[in-house]
Amino acid sequence: MTESRSESPQSKPEMPHRAGAFDIRVFIASLIGLYGVVLVIVGLFGTDDTQLDKSDGMNINLFAGAAMVVFAVSFMVWARLRPVVVPPELHTDDDPADRPGH
Repeated sequence: MTESRSESPQSKPEMPHRAGAFDIRVFIASLIGLYGVVLVIVGLFGTDDTQLDKSDGMNINLFAGAAMVVFAVSFMVWARLRPVVVPPELHTDDDPADRPGH
C-alpha cells in the first residue's frame, strides 16, 4: 500500500530558518576581529622602543590583537557549527501584534 499525499504549496511545511548574519555572535566576532586586526597592524608597524620599554620589552598590541583575532575566529566557527534556528511559527505574516515580544 502506498500513501498518496496531495500537498499544495500552501500546506507545505516550512523549513527552519537560520539567523545567519543577524546572529549576535557574528556581530561580536566582526567587531572584535576588526579591533584585533587593527592592533596587530599597530603592533607590527607602529611600535617603537619607548613603548616596548614601558611594557618590559613585550609587544602588547601584537599579542592582544592576535588573541582578539583568535577569539573572533572561534566565535565565527561557533556560529557556523551551531546556528540559531528561528522557529517557523515566527515567520507568519499575520498580525504583527500577535508575535512574541511585540
